[in-house]
Amino acid sequence: MYGMEDEGIFEQLFKLLQSSGPVNWKLAREVTKSLAGTHQPIDPAVAEEYRELAHVAAIRISATTNLPSPAPGELNPTDRATWAVENQQSLRILVEPLGEKLANLTELGGMGDMGAMLAPLGPALLGLQAGTMVGFMAHRVLGQFDTGIPAMDHDRLYVIVTNLDDFAIDHGIDHRQIRLWGVLHEVAFHRIMAVEWVRGRFVELITAFYDSVEVDTSDLLGKLTGMSNPVELQRMLDEPEDPSTLIQAIADPERLGDVQAFASFIEGYADRIVRIAGAELLPNISRIEEAHNLRRTEPDKAEQFLQQFAGLKLERWRASDASGFCDDVVERWGERTLERIWEAPENMPRLEELTDPIGWAARVLLDETSFG
Repeated sequence: MYGMEDEGIFEQLFKLLQSSGPVNWKLAREVTKSLAGTHQPIDPAVAEEYRELAHVAAIRISATTNLPSPAPGELNPTDRATWAVENQQSLRILVEPLGEKLANLTELGGMGDMGAMLAPLGPALLGLQAGTMVGFMAHRVLGQFDTGIPAMDHDRLYVIVTNLDDFAIDHGIDHRQIRLWGVLHEVAFHRIMAVEWVRGRFVELITAFYDSVEVDTSDLLGKLTGMSNPVELQRMLDEPEDPSTLIQAIADPERLGDVQAFASFIEGYADRIVRIAGAELLPNISRIEEAHNLRRTEPDKAEQFLQQFAGLKLERWRASDASGFCDDVVERWGERTLERIWEAPENMPRLEELTDPIGWAARVLLDETSFG
């Protein structure tokens, strides 16, 4: 798959396993490129249509919410391969925290005398995981918003044209409406990410989550040993869909719940903004939302890998609960009360509060005379 037959297999293996950090990003890129597929140029007319829709979306979103309005960046209508390359390390916070844990296991005796010998293979195993995750995401995500996770090293706006077209075809919905809906979502997500504390809060929650993660060492030594065998490594590279080749971990449910609540609320809040902003322009908004919510409940290979190797189960279907939470808060206490959530991270609803807005109000709005 990676052309090991074109030069000596040991020379190619040596090159692939070289790494200077906790994750072998060189190996990750090779796996991602293989899974994401070849570059497919976007029709210039389609790209221009998307950029025009981005201007419309920005106006509609500004009229819908008081979220920050950052300097508008140009929307990037792109293909799977380009998105994957440009986001290879933007989601690194989902992988790199395991590097330290793996290093401690191998270098500090957690795996016996063999651990130190196999330590250099840890970054390769994580690179294989990272590449597989992003490669699968490239076939799934509709835009940066659809990862449900803040990018760590950029704030660019993306839509993946092929995936949005496939989404329209799969559900029999007009392509033009899907395109506007996707752009509205991307702009809304961009606005949320512009709230000054949002990215930092996610880093805090994901760090606390990984602090609670325990790596399953029952078969880790065998996996690392296998990677030192060129034939076994070739099998891992040829069969990245097999989670048995990867690290597996167990997480603390409470810390996991904190991450789930954060990601779900952001998605649910964005859903509500898009519904309001697009109501007059999208006759099929209800059908689109129904299809999107159904899609969130379907098995997703990238999410399955996150769950299997890091215990990070996002449960994106909870975004529907979060959207309902927003509607309920506005109906009971008004739009201004909902906007209070963006004043401080402590105001965000906890996981159990996504279906209990009164419980949230009892915790956050005790000083509000309107609460009763």
